[in-house]
Amino acid sequence: MPGGIDPHTHLAFDFMGTRTIDDFFSGQAAALAGGTTMHIDFAIPVGGSLIAGFEAYEERAEKSVMDYGFHMAVTKWDDTVSKEMEIMVNEKGINSFKFFMAYKGALMINDVLLLEGLKKCKSLGALAMVHAEHGDAVFEGQKRMIELGITGPEGHALSRPAVLEGEATARAIRLAAFVNTPLYVVHVMSIDAMEEIAKARKSGQKVIGEPIVAGLVLDDSGPWDPDFAALSTGILQLVGTDHCVFNSTQKSLGIDDFRKIPNGVNGIEERMHLVWDTMVESGQISVSDYVRITSTESARIFNIYPRKGAILAGSDADIIILNPNSSFEISTSTHHSRTDTNVFEGRRGKGKVEVTIAGGRIVWVNNELTVTPGSGKYVKMPPFSYLFEGIDKTDAIYLSSLRAPAKRYRSTE
Repeated sequence: MPGGIDPHTHLAFDFMGTRTIDDFFSGQAAALAGGTTMHIDFAIPVGGSLIAGFEAYEERAEKSVMDYGFHMAVTKWDDTVSKEMEIMVNEKGINSFKFFMAYKGALMINDVLLLEGLKKCKSLGALAMVHAEHGDAVFEGQKRMIELGITGPEGHALSRPAVLEGEATARAIRLAAFVNTPLYVVHVMSIDAMEEIAKARKSGQKVIGEPIVAGLVLDDSGPWDPDFAALSTGILQLVGTDHCVFNSTQKSLGIDDFRKIPNGVNGIEERMHLVWDTMVESGQISVSDYVRITSTESARIFNIYPRKGAILAGSDADIIILNPNSSFEISTSTHHSRTDTNVFEGRRGKGKVEVTIAGGRIVWVNNELTVTPGSGKYVKMPPFSYLFEGIDKTDAIYLSSLRAPAKRYRSTE
């Protein structure tokens, strides 16, 4: 089948006072061992500058061993940023921009910036992405937990209940509808958020929902969590990982205050196996659905299909061979990430990627990985994906519905 495409990763990411332990070599090597042959990482502005951020990530990716693309985050707004977004789309091959509605005092943006960003994305044919949580309320929730003496990691979850994700998801969806531009909601983690996405999609709005494998597989209610049904019925369209890995030493920065624990878990190597075992092996989705949610839909959304996400004449030779009868076991002792922990430690399942071919090169076979630093290629992603089809028509319908400005006559008296 086509190699996996992970639409959501953070390699060599400077965050919360430290840098992720996996860089573009180790993270991509882990991906290849798990059957993922392309990922899209998030380039973060430097001092608010998109160009400086892009150049920094270009340098970090020099040791890459497989193909990759970039989303770009937007963390402030002025005329320079607006012009830089044009450069990103027209010259640098970026067709998606992420807006953080959380992380107050760091990456978080307000509604004014979000509206400006949505308008700019629409004009450029770029996909607007949101991390949807009510950042001010999360900040308040964190203060509340500390006041209650809750300083351990449980405070993280307790400070950001599902209602805050649902609220921000609903707000972003409505603002995107107001602007009439497609919206991509990253790491959908709650039923609250999923229901908002389902309602919007049912109404015809172009909203993409992306759950991550950790949020699906590690949920307490197990394989029959409603998010699985959402994937199998098309409410949520694809599965990412948000692979953002810190080792135990880095995590211990927050040993006395959960607010200082660098956020993130692994998944780039485990995603293809876990989705197969949890969803195909259980009979919830078909093999074709599996290819769609792990590869093809990412390629379509980010406008690189059929170069990626397909096995066709003219497509890149990114191919995996998965044996549905073979078993896997996840362990820190055998994984290829540099981290010393694994949130899926000890998990066993059916469906193992036995061969990975990236760009025509056999890089994973017989449980052996053969990678060459610098062999990966940057993949430019053009604007105006299929999600923008019909936008002009709905704009025209809206304008004709206004019946305004109304003609009025001034009194001559």
